[in-house]
Amino acid sequence: MRIERTALADLAWGAAFLGSGGGGDPYYSLLLAEAAFERSGGFELIGLDEIADDALVAPCGWIGAPTVSVEKLPNGNEAVSGLRRLEAIMGRRIDAVLPIEIGGGNGLAPFLAAAELGVPVLDCDGMGRAFPESQMAIFNIRGLSACPSIVTDASGALAVIETTDNDAHERIARGLSVSMGGIAHMVEYPLSGAQAKATAIPGSVSTACAIGAAVRRARADGRSSFAALERAVEATGLYPYCRTLFDGKIVDLERETRGGFSVGRVIIEGLRSSSRMMIEFQNENLAAWGDGVLRAIVPDLITIMDSETADAITTERLKYGQRVRVVAAAAPAQLRDATALSFVGPAAFGYDTPFVPVERLNAEIAA
Repeated sequence: MRIERTALADLAWGAAFLGSGGGGDPYYSLLLAEAAFERSGGFELIGLDEIADDALVAPCGWIGAPTVSVEKLPNGNEAVSGLRRLEAIMGRRIDAVLPIEIGGGNGLAPFLAAAELGVPVLDCDGMGRAFPESQMAIFNIRGLSACPSIVTDASGALAVIETTDNDAHERIARGLSVSMGGIAHMVEYPLSGAQAKATAIPGSVSTACAIGAAVRRARADGRSSFAALERAVEATGLYPYCRTLFDGKIVDLERETRGGFSVGRVIIEGLRSSSRMMIEFQNENLAAWGDGVLRAIVPDLITIMDSETADAITTERLKYGQRVRVVAAAAPAQLRDATALSFVGPAAFGYDTPFVPVERLNAEIAA
């Protein structure tokens, strides 16, 4: 499958929604991808079944605080330099790249490198959304090593991480990203084709494209973007439930950059009622309460969107007074089993509530 210019914009829109508020605003990544498109003439997206079992596959993306990425822009070479170093370490060419997470700007990150390396992008990712920490990737959940890992920045700095502990890898990589100005690019979890087939979240890149395309067509036809979004998300099968949870205006916002993360909370008040929704975030939106009642919680997706344009608003771009809709979607099944929930469920973020699927939470409320 060839990814053409229109599909890039669809991918950026879909990845912004799937980021659950994180992954970085895709605007700058889209500009860089469009420039790479002009140089290369397009990108090749291939399915997991098209990669050889003994292929070398490299996930990549950005690490750091999204608030910093708004001002500290990439130069476009970070991914390539990291991937070239991985090739030198492994003693062979990389056969394909993929996004470590499909969310936000990270959903587009591997396309820049693919154009320069002349390799395809795999139609899959490592998270099925965006998560704030490296060890929350499905590859770690399934017991694979993040190393060797390479961290690079816009100034040309490069660091290789070698650990036997993926939690230690996250701490080291996070510290490096802070020392590199708060944001850096990382190549991690080098995989064989067989490992990618066994563990990656399949079809997530084409899913993001399909979601973006459905909303684009709805806008052009004058139909409801939100209705089109909900139908398109559920039609993918990867995210089997999608609903609007709340409609209102941001009346309070607390946000700070701490420990390499953007953390805080936002309060949204209903436009025609006194109801309120509170959402807490750590790079990504983690949990949403409507009038004190839990409505959605990680790993399910919670995305705050502009009420008029239906564009996803990443956590670093939330502002007082914005009129927004809160849309939630069920996470891929791979993130909802007991093993995965120990890594990406509520307890992993310090919540003492058990995970309850978003469709159950809202069916009970509706009843």
